[in-house]
Amino acid sequence: MKGQEYRFETSESSGEKVEHLVQIKALFFARARDLTGLNDMVLDVPSGSTAKDCLNKIVGKFPRLEEIIGCVVLALNEDYTTESTIVKDKDELAIIPPISGG
Repeated sequence: MKGQEYRFETSESSGEKVEHLVQIKALFFARARDLTGLNDMVLDVPSGSTAKDCLNKIVGKFPRLEEIIGCVVLALNEDYTTESTIVKDKDELAIIPPISGG
């Protein structure tokens, strides 16, 4: 169900591992929108993930983002943020590339 914390279980030799997932919404602006073809997407990430972890997962889905990833600015819930910030369930992570114009 959208916007809830998810759990899934996997078996390991040492017992059961339970991982909690949180759901965030990634927003794409300018060139990031052009490269993904999307305005936004929902992303499930493990609880405790950072903005950088989310960005890496997104780049894994959209490798063309590599061309701008070194110069993007991130915003979490409409406030600029660093890559080390922990994301929480229902957060919005904006990927904002440099914008040029005249």
